[in-house]
Amino acid sequence: MTVTKEDFQYMVEATVSDLVRMLMEKTGASMHEAFDTVYGSHTFRALNNPESTYYYQSPGYVYEQLLSEIKGNTFINNDGVAQ
Repeated sequence: MTVTKEDFQYMVEATVSDLVRMLMEKTGASMHEAFDTVYGSHTFRALNNPESTYYYQSPGYVYEQLLSEIKGNTFINNDGVAQ
């Protein structure tokens, strides 16, 4: 799948927005905490890698990966690493 740089960036930003919203709604995190969690995660690194498959996955799937990482049951890769 080939996407433009602008489309890729838009998909990443939209997913980050969804992840932050889900963290706030489901865990009670503040907006600041939610952004820190997302941007500090291996999941975000994978999401922000155009060679990964994360950027075109559903926000729900990426959220589950993020939760798994937070709980220490990591997986991630596609060069977000962890495992």
